[in-house]
Amino acid sequence: MAQAQPTERVQYIVEGGHRLQGEIEPSGNKNAALPIVAAALLTDQRVELHNVPRIRDIEALVELIQSVGAEANWLGRNTLEITARHLRPADLDPDLCARIRASILLAGPMLARCGEVTLPPPGGDVIGRRRVDTHFLALQQLGATIEVNSAYHFHAPALIGADVFLDEPSVTATENALCAAVCAKGTTILRNCASEPHVQDLARFLTAMGAQIDGVGTNTMTIHGGRPLGGCTHRIGPDHIEVGSLIGLAAVTRSALTIRNAGTEHLRSTLMNFERLGITCRIEGDDLIVPAEQSLKIQPDFGGHIPKIEDQPWPAFPADTLSIAIVTATQCEGVVLMFEKMFESRMFFVDKLIAMGARIVLCDPHRAIVAGPSKLRGARLESPDIRAGMAMLIAAMCAEGTSIINNAQQIERGYERIDERLNALGARITRVPARG
Repeated sequence: MAQAQPTERVQYIVEGGHRLQGEIEPSGNKNAALPIVAAALLTDQRVELHNVPRIRDIEALVELIQSVGAEANWLGRNTLEITARHLRPADLDPDLCARIRASILLAGPMLARCGEVTLPPPGGDVIGRRRVDTHFLALQQLGATIEVNSAYHFHAPALIGADVFLDEPSVTATENALCAAVCAKGTTILRNCASEPHVQDLARFLTAMGAQIDGVGTNTMTIHGGRPLGGCTHRIGPDHIEVGSLIGLAAVTRSALTIRNAGTEHLRSTLMNFERLGITCRIEGDDLIVPAEQSLKIQPDFGGHIPKIEDQPWPAFPADTLSIAIVTATQCEGVVLMFEKMFESRMFFVDKLIAMGARIVLCDPHRAIVAGPSKLRGARLESPDIRAGMAMLIAAMCAEGTSIINNAQQIERGYERIDERLNALGARITRVPARG
């Protein structure tokens, strides 16, 4: 079994106050690449994936699939080849599983290929309780039995299509159910399922392998299971969360950025909510243009009422972009209520922004009032999770003075070589240790 390597501790030293200029292309969508790498186990034939983000979470999942017999090789910086010809239902490395929540995505593919799998509890960001019940209920309805003790034991000699109603539109539960359903005998209807861009990307990948799926992009998908699945070549779509992060970064640093191949078809809610903060962008084909000149004036609701930005299931504003919106609002004129509905600990990073000079009232674990603009000062910070870490990096880049961000390896779990790519635009970020 592969031995998990200790996680490297990373620090960013950020010199604030520099404007950026130029073009940048978002990495492949992390939340699409993870389930697609897991779904590559559904066939014993060769799969070639392009635009795979080379980040910590992906590399940990690659180690996990190798530990159960899959061959996985990087053919280039962002091209991954997977052949799962000799898959075995071995116990998964608990240390590797503890590093990423995405380890739960192996339940559906391993169950479909091997008839059983044992998963240790998954790790990931510390942003509050994240239920796995929806995964269990969906797989049970498809014929699996599940035993829970110190680990999760899944058994299914045969998967059978069913009419499945998910008790919440969980992204990863939808992805697990989708992978199991394409191998189940008969037709499966997934109701109240997630429809985020990364779920759509997984469905397109499964279709390229030979699956038949109707209703992609809606909250009801019909899967005609049991069709033979073969190898394919697939390109991961752009990360709309990274695009949102770049919009916020450009706005608070008063920078002009061109975001190439931005996946503009998935940005309507993101752009609408940034417009509430006085930030407007221009779409040119597949590219998104963020002008340097922005009003940065929060737009009140009709009647002069305080506006609200809130996350909701797709196609509404993504939960992963809310941390970015919070730090962006600190540089905008006016008052806005931020309402995080999905994770009870995601807003706890705002105390770091307050220490930098932001005017924020944390009303409760889910709501914060932001009044701006505020002049931020450099500070010593700690990244608690991927998205809060990126928000802190954005704050540091628009702050006066130098900031030190510890635990920056959390940022690198979701943003590929973000320091190098931003430095190429004019940022001043020093990574410690430097890359070899």
